[in-house]
Amino acid sequence: MMFEDPVDFIMRPTRTAIPSYTPNPTSFPTVIPDPPIFEHIGKAGTRASWVVFVLMVIAAIAFTVLARTVPASKRVYHSLTTLIVVISALTYFAQATGQGHASHHKRLTEHHGDKLPDTHRHLVRQVYYTRFIDWALTTPLLLINLSLLAGLPGSTIFSALSANVIFVLSGLFAAFSHRKIQVWGWFTISILAFLWIAYTLIVPGRTAAKAKGANVSRFYNLVGLAAIVVGAVYPIIWGIVDGSRILSVNGEIIAYAVLDVLSKGVFGGLLLTTYKRVPEIGAELNGFWASGTNAEGRIRIGDDDGA
Repeated sequence: MMFEDPVDFIMRPTRTAIPSYTPNPTSFPTVIPDPPIFEHIGKAGTRASWVVFVLMVIAAIAFTVLARTVPASKRVYHSLTTLIVVISALTYFAQATGQGHASHHKRLTEHHGDKLPDTHRHLVRQVYYTRFIDWALTTPLLLINLSLLAGLPGSTIFSALSANVIFVLSGLFAAFSHRKIQVWGWFTISILAFLWIAYTLIVPGRTAAKAKGANVSRFYNLVGLAAIVVGAVYPIIWGIVDGSRILSVNGEIIAYAVLDVLSKGVFGGLLLTTYKRVPEIGAELNGFWASGTNAEGRIRIGDDDGA
């Protein structure tokens, strides 16, 4: 990761952008390199971050109110979904106030033919590492929600969560890589991990949901497909932004903001509102989760009297 001040980096004497070339008196023209390129957030990106922050706060309040309408034992989805939008709200607050980013430096080489020397141009772009922290925390919660909805076994859930760790971390490593083999190598690993997650949701997920009844199966097919489609757009945007550097930083922020609102706010609201209409999709936890350490929810170490 590059946390060094890009201005200090470029102003180093050993990394000057001016080529050390003395032209022949008869040669013409000489080559003057272009100045460094600084790509950073602008007003549009900042405003988009504030908008998403407000939307996530509103969603967190709404989900908390919805949680109060059901018993504590049935608030599993509510707790997970609320935590998802709270984490996202904190991420966008940091982004809107100028925090959570690092400078990624690239040295671009420009060729000018056989008779002129190559010149080098520096590109310094803001990369928001808080986005990857957000995904590392929220995407497992999203997967747990979908897994509980389908009724997947713990071993299958663990497999999907493990793939999700690889998916997010590979994207982080790719975002701060310099060589093409590094960038696209990590990107490929990330895509393979995502494909395993998609397989888990499509094949075992649909089978498990079907076993829980027609209502659960229909709803799972809807939200599961939507989650996979939206999730697939994330690496596509990454390839355009961090891989090819086509979108500006503002464009990157807005694109991810739309996806985050859909995958976290809209999906969460759909799940919680459907939960009340279709009781079969519910996940219930009693004992300590609902009753604490009183007589009904006491945590037992063992069944023996001396335990």
